[in-house]
Amino acid sequence: MDVAIVGLGLYPFGRSPALSGLEQGAAAARAAMADAGTDFKAMQFAFGGSQDGGNADSLVNLLGLTGLQFTNIWNGCATGGSSLSAAYSAIASGQYDTGLVVGFDKHPRGAFNPKPQEWGLDDWYGETGLMLTTQFFAMKIQRYMHDYGISNNTLVSTAEKAFRNGSITPTAWRQTALSREDIEHAPMVSEPLSKYMFCSPAEGGCALVICRADIAHKYSSKPIYLKTAVVRSRSYGSFEVFAPSQAPFVADSPTVTASRAAFELAGIGPEDVDVAQLQDTEVGAEIMHMAENGFCAHGDQEQWIAEGRTEITGSLPVNTDGGCLANGEPVGASGLRQVYEICHQLRGTADARQVPNSPKVGYTHVYGAPGISGVNILAV
Repeated sequence: MDVAIVGLGLYPFGRSPALSGLEQGAAAARAAMADAGTDFKAMQFAFGGSQDGGNADSLVNLLGLTGLQFTNIWNGCATGGSSLSAAYSAIASGQYDTGLVVGFDKHPRGAFNPKPQEWGLDDWYGETGLMLTTQFFAMKIQRYMHDYGISNNTLVSTAEKAFRNGSITPTAWRQTALSREDIEHAPMVSEPLSKYMFCSPAEGGCALVICRADIAHKYSSKPIYLKTAVVRSRSYGSFEVFAPSQAPFVADSPTVTASRAAFELAGIGPEDVDVAQLQDTEVGAEIMHMAENGFCAHGDQEQWIAEGRTEITGSLPVNTDGGCLANGEPVGASGLRQVYEICHQLRGTADARQVPNSPKVGYTHVYGAPGISGVNILAV
């Protein structure tokens, strides 16, 4: 059974002190259902997730007590991708016709700094500072820069693109374009990553209405077809968040295995993708994920970014809405925001950030602790 996305809803990311996380999720869900011309009574199931904003299934108190199956999903920063993958399977299996996918969050200010015990780690791991994710990601990109010749100039260019794209995205949290000088001279957080090279924990919500492809035109004049939704976890030897040690060899990351599986299931290759959203917890993540998702060879990012290939007008636009850097990261909603943006690009409704030449195929990739990647391939 083919699957279509027919409703899009987003409560803008940032800070909303007057609203709870649940209320932001409910606002996004209502917007998605209105976009599809339907209501909560028509939803046969829902999958949703949040880290700090409350239990997603509690949304029924705000949306309606209809008795539907509502399943909470929690997979770190890959929560949104995992929720969509579960919903995709529910439709593709023939079990359901129509359903809701929703994510939201409301994080406190400051970097994510979870407790080691919650992730099966001993206290020493936190005492070294590696539970503070800024330190881990800085260490990872240091190694990558050394191994593949990536320069600091490329880090700066990636951040500059993110904030420039955010400045033309009405729903982005950070809507001020920053100059290279702003980024280069910003306070250092964790070498080599400065203040404007990291995303920030945030608030917000995002929701999608999905259905069987053969009934999609009942809800939308331009449905977007979800060709595949894949989630993979880490293998022994991959170098991931909260890994307490490194194996004597380096295995492929879960992003590599998820990407390969997604392309195989969709029957296309990286060269067929017109626009992409790649996880950019920080600028190094976007750079590394370009290669891990198969779009270029390791080290080629230096030339790609210098030539502007990932710009909105480039050969492979990446993070056209500014990504996590400009939008912030409410964990439960972040992966769904990526899909929301790609759907607007494929619909041709992205306004100032619209990719030219009517893109036909879009790609999203989300990555979360402790090494989980979700990949979606979408098409018109």
